[in-house]
Amino acid sequence: MNEAIKMMLSRYKLTDIRAQENALKEIIQEIALLALWRSKFFEKAAFYGGTALRIFYGLDRFSEDLDFSLLKPSKHFDLISYHKAIKVELESYGFSVQINKKKKNIESAIQSAFIKANTQEFLFEVETPKKILKIKFEVDTDPPDNFNTEAKYVLHPIEFFVKLYAIADMFAGKLHAILFRQWKNRVKGRDWYDLIWFVKNNHPVHLKHLVKRIQQTNDNLTLKQFDRKKIISMLLEKIDIVDFANAKKDIEPFIADKLRLDIWSKDFFKEIVHKICFI
Repeated sequence: MNEAIKMMLSRYKLTDIRAQENALKEIIQEIALLALWRSKFFEKAAFYGGTALRIFYGLDRFSEDLDFSLLKPSKHFDLISYHKAIKVELESYGFSVQINKKKKNIESAIQSAFIKANTQEFLFEVETPKKILKIKFEVDTDPPDNFNTEAKYVLHPIEFFVKLYAIADMFAGKLHAILFRQWKNRVKGRDWYDLIWFVKNNHPVHLKHLVKRIQQTNDNLTLKQFDRKKIISMLLEKIDIVDFANAKKDIEPFIADKLRLDIWSKDFFKEIVHKICFI
């Protein structure tokens, strides 16, 4: 294994195979971010989602995907033009890389009422000593407006910076996911885990950005229909239909202390929702 990778792995408590996989995947994500910085990607796009929260804000769970949004809509943006930079960077650290376009199950203006058709998705398959790790890379080429960005610095594998959505806008994106993500019979427990983290750390929601996201996937809705009271009501209705036993199964591979999930229930999350602050 590359010496730089060994040094980066030393930051983690590698208690089992799953922990080793999660740590190595996060290192690969950081190297991919470095490649994007070198290729000026962050002049056009911003980073958001669970991995962004993990790396830059200390979210205490691992994350699988790299999620980005263009700073302004572009029909001509092509993520493929950045593949070579990512491949070269990862290979310089001893990884073998394959990048493939991710096939979508449904082609429509709106993907499952949440994933948009104009989102570009690719799957990175990185060969490691023990297995091939897969990381989804997604870019929203038609972002909703009313969001802010900020620059954050990374020290590994070298010093560089990444442009991110502001934390209040990331919370807005998370609430949108909770309300409208459809995984058929599955529940993304990571969304609910992140909700707790946002509230516990006193992060507010940017209401206008949340409304823009809702309108973009539900174009029959108007801005006047949404305020704090309405959003809370929608969340409470969502909680009533969520299978939290299923949600726990989703989040378990990404956290170290699974006992924290024992408290999860509909009543618990209703209490959490009432503590959400909006700006």
